[in-house]
Formats: sequence, C-alpha cells, structure tokens
Amino acid sequence: MSKLGIEAVGVYIPNEKMNCVELGESLDASPAFIASKLGFHELRRKEDQQTASDLCVRAFEDLHASREIDRSEIDCVVVVTQNPDGGGIPHVSAIVHQRLQLAENAACFDISLGCSGFVHGLAVIRAFMAASGFRQGLLFTADPYSRIIDMNDRNTALLFGDAAACTLVSETPRLRVGKTCYATGSEFATAIQVEKRNGCLQMYGNKVFRYVARNVPKQIAQCLDENGCEPDGIDLFLLHQGSKYIVETLASNLGVAPNRVPFAAGAIGNTVSSSIPLMLAPLLNQPEGPPQTMLLSGFGVGLAAATTVVFRTED
Repeated sequence: MSKLGIEAVGVYIPNEKMNCVELGESLDASPAFIASKLGFHELRRKEDQQTASDLCVRAFEDLHASREIDRSEIDCVVVVTQNPDGGGIPHVSAIVHQRLQLAENAACFDISLGCSGFVHGLAVIRAFMAASGFRQGLLFTADPYSRIIDMNDRNTALLFGDAAACTLVSETPRLRVGKTCYATGSEFATAIQVEKRNGCLQMYGNKVFRYVARNVPKQIAQCLDENGCEPDGIDLFLLHQGSKYIVETLASNLGVAPNRVPFAAGAIGNTVSSSIPLMLAPLLNQPEGPPQTMLLSGFGVGLAAATTVVFRTED
C-alpha cells in the first residue's frame, strides 16, 4: 500500500470582498433567501489581473511559510483548474513550475475538473507518484470562476468565490488516504456549462441539486463500506461547499448531526475545487492536530462526484 498522503495544505483567499445582500438587491434575491439557501454573505474576488497561476503561487507561499520546502525535491506539480491562464496554452502547471523555480526533472500537468477536482486530483497524483517512484508532489486547486460569471445572472452571481490551495503530498503524511469512489452523470453534463454565446457560466441549479441529493449519499455509503467505516466513526464530513442548502440537505439525508457536516464558506463563496482543501488547512494547523477520521466528498461539474476517507497518521 502506498504511503503517500496529505502532509500539509497552504491556501490563498483574496482580500477583496463582494457583499451578497447588496448584490442580491439588483438580482431579486432577498436577504432571507441568501442566508437560508445560499449561505454566502460575502464572496471573495481576485484582482482583475490575477490568473490561476498567480493564485497557485500565493497558495504555495502560504504552505512554504509554515514549513521549509526544498524546491529541488518536488517531483511533480498537478494543477486542477477549468479557468487556466490565457487560453490554456501553456498549461498552468508549467507556468507554476517556472515561477517556483522547481527542478527540471519534475513532471507537470493540469486536470480539467470542477467541484470534484480535489478528490479526483488527490487520487491521480498519488497513483502517478507511486507509479513513478516519486516522494513529494504539489497538488494545486485554483479555479477563478469570477472570470466567467455574468454578474446579472442570479443563478451564478451570488455563488462563486475565488481562492486556491496547495496540498503537499508526500511519504510522510499527516493524513492517510483511503479508497476513493467515483460517479459521472454525463446525461446531466449541460446542467453546468459555459455558454458559447457569451463565454459565461450557465447553471441549472435544480438539476444539479436533484442529481447530488439522489446520488451523493449513495456514493458516501459505498465509500464508507469500502473503507471499512461506519458513519458514527467519521469525525467530520467535509462536503463540497456548493451552498448551505445542499450541505444541510446531504447531512439530513445521511442522518448525520449538522455539527459533523460543517458549512464553512459563508465569507468566501463556492470556490469549486478548492472548497475541501480550504476546510482541511485549519484542521491540519490546529494545536491538537487533525481529527482522526474524515470523509471528503466533491460533486458538481460533469456532473461528477468523488468521495474518499482520510485517516490521521501517528504523530
């Protein structure tokens, strides 16, 4: 069994904030609707000139500030994004590689996945590293959806925030990663898409909600079974922060107490592939260390879902 797991997580959350109640006034969205259904009172926004690679570099700087990292020993860089720099050529991971001045023999590639991207990416980078004999890799998530949001679209303008995360995957992890379960509901893929007409994000929230509410609890049950876990043995269920309502609905469908299924993105927004590592980072940094057992589940664009369980290693 591979020893590769999560050693540390660095994050970058932009300082600029957008007030959702003020924005909602122009979009026929009441404060009550925003508070109870969406749950986001502020959305973070990158600076206009910032790109996905800029966000990645800032997340790495946060990681590096908490632990010394020998850049010459980084074996690979994987970037999860659907909003790359420019037109996507060159790939973001190559840009990040150059800006961080990593070793020439480091492997670099991007993964085009949305809200399930962190869990997918964690499985991909660990398998790739194990097959290549690598010891340290960086998994970045950076999806600045503000680039493709129509601010007049009530279905998307009140949801998405910008942020990034940099996860150090190594042979000396603090979190061991268990088996991962996947699902793809491609018949509903157009429920979240970019319109060719204007290049802006279009989302049919009801279709996404129905798919997630019906399929994700089943996937979570399967993942728990495959990892030999019971729901009561999971300290925290870290679910993609799509909205307060979907997190609360899944908690109810799972029969899990709300305090074990946190909604922590109220002041940030739905940061797509970064929402789960943004929750992991403070848990890893707390004085008592991370919880013993956590379930991670991402779901969205594709429509796709991926779920895994992580276990605290011995300190």
